[in-house]
Amino acid sequence: MCATTLGCASEAPSGLADGIFAELGAPLPSATPEQRAAFERGREVASHRFTREEGLGPELNVTFCLGCHEKPVFGGGASHYRDFLLVGNELAPGVVVPRGENGVQRQFSHDTGRAPSDSLANLSATRNPIPFFGAGLLAEIPDAEILSHADPEDRDGDGISGRANDNGIAIGRFGRKAQTARLELFVRGPIFNHMGITSNPLSAEQRAALPTARVDASAINTKQAVIPDEPTLDLDDVPDPELLAADLIDLLSFVLLLAAPEPDEPSPETERGRATFERIRCDGCHLPSLRGPRGELPAYSDLLLHDMGDELADGFAMEAATGREFRTQPLWGIAAASPYLHDGRASTIDDAIRWHGGEAAPIRDAYLALDDSERDQLIAFLESLGGKAQQSEGLLPPGEGVPADGEYGAPLSDLEPDRRALFERGRSLFDRDFALTEGVGPLFNGDACRSCHFDPVIGGAGPGGVDAMRQGVAEGEDSTLPRHAISANRPEPDAGVTFFERRQTPTTLGIGLLEQIPRETIEAQADPDDENGDGIAGRPHELPDGRLGRFGWKANVPSVREFVRDALSGELGLTVPNEPGFTFGRTEDEDDVADPELGSDSIDAIAAFIALLGPPPRTRTNEILEDEGETVFTRIGCADCHVPVLRTAQGVEVRAYTDLLLHDVSEPGAPGIAEGDAGIHDFRTAPLWGLGRSAPYFHDGRSDTIEGAIESHAGEATAVRTSFEGLSPDEREALLVFLRSL
Repeated sequence: MCATTLGCASEAPSGLADGIFAELGAPLPSATPEQRAAFERGREVASHRFTREEGLGPELNVTFCLGCHEKPVFGGGASHYRDFLLVGNELAPGVVVPRGENGVQRQFSHDTGRAPSDSLANLSATRNPIPFFGAGLLAEIPDAEILSHADPEDRDGDGISGRANDNGIAIGRFGRKAQTARLELFVRGPIFNHMGITSNPLSAEQRAALPTARVDASAINTKQAVIPDEPTLDLDDVPDPELLAADLIDLLSFVLLLAAPEPDEPSPETERGRATFERIRCDGCHLPSLRGPRGELPAYSDLLLHDMGDELADGFAMEAATGREFRTQPLWGIAAASPYLHDGRASTIDDAIRWHGGEAAPIRDAYLALDDSERDQLIAFLESLGGKAQQSEGLLPPGEGVPADGEYGAPLSDLEPDRRALFERGRSLFDRDFALTEGVGPLFNGDACRSCHFDPVIGGAGPGGVDAMRQGVAEGEDSTLPRHAISANRPEPDAGVTFFERRQTPTTLGIGLLEQIPRETIEAQADPDDENGDGIAGRPHELPDGRLGRFGWKANVPSVREFVRDALSGELGLTVPNEPGFTFGRTEDEDDVADPELGSDSIDAIAAFIALLGPPPRTRTNEILEDEGETVFTRIGCADCHVPVLRTAQGVEVRAYTDLLLHDVSEPGAPGIAEGDAGIHDFRTAPLWGLGRSAPYFHDGRSDTIEGAIESHAGEATAVRTSFEGLSPDEREALLVFLRSL
């Protein structure tokens, strides 16, 4: 046994650890059947969209764990739309008090739409989510092994002075600054800081049962920088803890059992790259391996802190780490881990190396002095460390085919080959993460169309954590308020703003068919003065240029192409070309990328993908009950606005359950935002197809259930809501079963 509670590296077997490699997102090959079952349960917990009734909020950034750990598969990192901000109050150089929620700025509020910025925060920094692949193996490495590579005084004179983030109690190893000592805390902290989900620490017995091969159980630490090892609490109405111990154990099992990325077989090119990696001393910090109880772990990290220079410095001190220091990021799986560096500023491995400074400046300079072929070989070696086969420009796995007819995300049937090819190209562009260097920003909500439209498939709706934000100004004007900025600052509201309104992401499935509904069909259903006395006064939204609006919560967008142009500019910050007859979208902005940042051919493809997406397929599981529910739907008046069928000019039936008209459905006196001729309480009748798989509901996502959405109807829909409230339990259940089947 060791004489120290730090654990003994010398007790570990020599040679490469067995049973640790697999494709990204898979469990350790050495996992037992029982552990694999816990891994699968944990993945379900990590994928689960939490609701308000389960404790989500009252302020939040995301609604599920894997929202930030999805790329290229569950357990990885994320693109820029999942970046978050650290906020603090810098009292003096190097003295920073965390602000926000344990140092994290939350974006959304159930009560006010937008979570307020902390008025005492004078320091902020962007963080890009970090992958978890192989994290459980890193958790097993004895502290003594990490400390054995430290050289804080640079006694060997090599210019590298790595040191452990040691606060006197714990040796940190997780997080961008190695600020966290144990994965339990690295999981519990974010689910509270980003989702508002409370939890209790595990007991000693529960921790001992976790799937880890750590040598010395007494070395389990009880403190970390972001959140204390004690119960987390909040002020909502859901009893704490909101995450049950069994679910926390399964969630931790998922993280602990994620396999290390399997490296590629060496080739002459990658072996030359490896030699260059060693020759220019990249291995001075990115150690090829550390020894754990299973054997050597080729993570290519020393897990130590290093001074990375002024350009990468973020000013945040975390435990022993200064504002210039960061943990050496493991390189296994780096091919599929873009964007790179703590704030995601680098879109390629080459960019990331060029940003290195401080202790790494001589190595960076040596890299820059290489010829092109040597740099290519070095990067080929790095890409061979795992994940390259799963590398993707978005979330679609390489080579994944288009969904088959009748499935969610499938194109319309019987497309001609050229139209199908355009659909497939548009699908790839819709999924693609655009880089900051390609023009994303300077303010943005997402870096891909898919950033908001991915539930349950590419092109679908979006969960609450990707809502857009509208800001209302006292004079009645409004504008969008993006979540992100290229600078490490939160975009702040305009002067005079009195309230905020979240905008839930609607599905794009089938909207090409809605574009084909003739204008006269829509206008024929209008009754703006309620001449028939039924209390419903739907009206079309005619835009100032005479076109008819039909898309968006306020029916303020007239066509699929304008929808694409508007979203590319408003959500991604990409400029679009001047095109005759089209007025939506910005044609220039203030960044350094030449305008337009996306060409007409790309817009052609994205618009074709959306226009050719088939409608959500209906899922019928109880036809008798569903038919009874449809009868109730019609009888109580739902179908007066949610018209079951519209027809295209060619006579094609479009069962979208909408009239595409504006209706006042808000409570009298409720705040709201006007857009064009749509008043503050006016909203387009939302199509109901795909309803069962597009939660949360209503324009601001206020309801997690269909029943709650119905009960939120007011204004013209008050009588229908009252009828719904008067239904018998059997009638209500039949109606809900019918709606979920759509």
